[in-house]
Amino acid sequence: MLSTVITLAAETAEHGEPAIHPYAVGGIALALLLVLLLAVISFGGGREHS
Repeated sequence: MLSTVITLAAETAEHGEPAIHPYAVGGIALALLLVLLLAVISFGGGREHS
């Protein structure tokens, strides 16, 4: 059972082209973090400091 899993993992590791390009993953993560940053800034922008 374990040798079958290792064999399948080795066969899939030989493929050179990733399913999703690494720059696309980084771009999506960056966009999500920027949107969250803008949401935090806009939410706290009108409040007085205590």
